[in-house]
Amino acid sequence: MEERLNALLRLALRHHASDIHFTRRYNDFLIEMRIGDKIYPVKSKVGDLKLLRYLEYLANLDIGNLLKPQTGQFEWVVEDHNLSLRFALIHELHIENGVLRIMDEHLKLDEDHLSIDNEQNRFFAKMLRQKMGLFICAGPTGSGKTTTLYTLLKKAKTKKIFTIEDPVEVHYDDLMQISVSEGTGIGLDEAIKQVLRHDPDIIMIGEIRDEKTAKMAIRAANTGHLVLTSLHAGTSLLAIERLLELGVEKGQLRNVLLGIATQRLVKLRNSTKKMVVYETVEREVLLRYLNGEDIKGKYSDLKDNLDYAAKKGLIENERENLLF
Repeated sequence: MEERLNALLRLALRHHASDIHFTRRYNDFLIEMRIGDKIYPVKSKVGDLKLLRYLEYLANLDIGNLLKPQTGQFEWVVEDHNLSLRFALIHELHIENGVLRIMDEHLKLDEDHLSIDNEQNRFFAKMLRQKMGLFICAGPTGSGKTTTLYTLLKKAKTKKIFTIEDPVEVHYDDLMQISVSEGTGIGLDEAIKQVLRHDPDIIMIGEIRDEKTAKMAIRAANTGHLVLTSLHAGTSLLAIERLLELGVEKGQLRNVLLGIATQRLVKLRNSTKKMVVYETVEREVLLRYLNGEDIKGKYSDLKDNLDYAAKKGLIENERENLLF
């Protein structure tokens, strides 16, 4: 099973896949990979169902309770890549679906030069200088949001930093990381309550997925702390609309929102390496948007910045090279 898992992971890394899907329907077994926004089939082999069971074991799932949706995590090394892998499983009587998420640890970002645009690097530095408020990193699945957040946290290493994640995606010895899940018995409310007792400078909430998490992020930012978080959204303005849909009030956003960075992962020209292109929007522009003003031309959007990367010769064509 190790050899088969290594082969699939090598294939995934070669094609920059973010997820490997395993689906069993009655006696049929299907393996697929997500590359960008598309799903591609992978030729299955006899015995692949045993691989699904092996992943359940590696992720330390409760084998006796597989009818309950479960998620687990484990570390794996393939081709000198130290990978953090998350495995989620939904199991019904005749159907199983497992998803192996590949945390992109081999995507390395420069702490001092996250962007090719110096104005954007000054934006990130400005966010880290703030004493309190909410900074959001937005983008689709697999665009490197968590990597960007961790890179920012490493730059702020002289401060007291706590992360609250479901689950912890990448482990760092110099960060206080708390995993919230049913398995740990620690919920988001309790985690934030405990973290606030430890005099933090920065709190990272891994991802805003629902109304409860959104409101807790706002609450933490209102207590006089700098809060970093991520959100699934295609643009910075859509990130605001997503928060409003989750029940956050405009007045609350006006009080705490510091800035939003939306990102895409792209392939470098004539290379297998990757880089991140950002759209960054300052607080002043966001406030004008929240007040109903027209902010067209007040910031460089993702398309502008992808065009800029193409003109500099870093990527050949932004649409062809867009991974996530």
